[in-house]
Amino acid sequence: MDFMLNEVLSATRARVRQFVDAHIIPAEDIILAEDKAGKRDTLKALQAKARADGLWVPHLPPALGGMGFGPMGMCALFREMGRSPVGAKVFNCDAPDQGNMDLLLMAAKKEHQERYLAPLVRAEITSAFCMTEPAPGAGADPSNLRTAAKEVSGGWEITGRKWYSTGARNASFLVVMARTSDDPRTGASMFLVDRRAKGVTYVRDIPTFGEQVLDHHEGEVSFEGVRVTPDDVLGNIGDGFKLAQVRLVPARLTHCMRWLGLAERTLELCKKYISERTSFGKELARHQLIQEMIARNVTAMHSGNLMTLHAAWMLEQGKHKEAKPYSSMAKTQVARLLCQVLDDAIQMHGGLGYSDDVPFGRWYRAARAARIADGPDEVHTITVARDWLLGRLEVLV
Repeated sequence: MDFMLNEVLSATRARVRQFVDAHIIPAEDIILAEDKAGKRDTLKALQAKARADGLWVPHLPPALGGMGFGPMGMCALFREMGRSPVGAKVFNCDAPDQGNMDLLLMAAKKEHQERYLAPLVRAEITSAFCMTEPAPGAGADPSNLRTAAKEVSGGWEITGRKWYSTGARNASFLVVMARTSDDPRTGASMFLVDRRAKGVTYVRDIPTFGEQVLDHHEGEVSFEGVRVTPDDVLGNIGDGFKLAQVRLVPARLTHCMRWLGLAERTLELCKKYISERTSFGKELARHQLIQEMIARNVTAMHSGNLMTLHAAWMLEQGKHKEAKPYSSMAKTQVARLLCQVLDDAIQMHGGLGYSDDVPFGRWYRAARAARIADGPDEVHTITVARDWLLGRLEVLV
């Protein structure tokens, strides 16, 4: 691996960081307040500026208005965007739209790319990825998939229920995973479904531990006899599990990139406070227990960053299957470190840290989902252990 960024990527990273610091972080509270009031004036103004500055959808090919940066380039840029919880949205690189863009680019037919991908890239619409189901349906175990697509005259009929479909309430279209046979490997397929199609019912916003902002509302959706045509199949019938893995491995890494950015900003805020706050005769930064917290978190961030870079490098080498356990390690490490960094930040700030005068509590409530979303820690741990025991995972690469 070459850890040096090329000249173009290095300059772009600096531009993204400057944009986040100068324009997005000062406007965070305004964007969130407007969102609660049903407005997006400030967000849209910043999105227009990002587009005008040539920083729009940098993960996509130049033909779609992006910069064509691969996974390694995304690591550099998404970490900077992630320094603000609303940063990725400003650059149109937020989940789930960013992952759905990549999926449509790879597997969608030309007409669906024109109908869905093009306006998604322009931020004229949003999307949702519908895979997870309420018990006893598919959660961490995809073999529990209950939503079914039955072949009928003229296409397929989808029946089932999904939840934690992020952004489904206002989405224009849904990527729906449904069972099309009992085959353990090829028994699932993906369908593109119009959100307003007959039989699609938005049941509710799911109340969650974390504050739901912008398009990060966790939705529950019912599908009752929803008709789709053969052209609405994403890829081919039976490709569902394969496409899910192709989408989810990079998605885990892009989450890691954004989480690393927020962890870095958290430690920056801690550094300022512990350097100024005096207790027991000296600055907090000179107390060894505070230094131990800092060292632990800096070390965890560095290791998580290296894991993410390594897995992203494997994707760039075309080693998608081989990258899976490494992405599991990265996702588990970075999700845990983000929670730890925020917990320690609250502790270092004392009563101030527990108040809403600083953002750590709000960020932590959102961050806690990181250890569950895109596979809980336990499933990723099983993947790593299994692949190592089977000789498919090299630790000293």
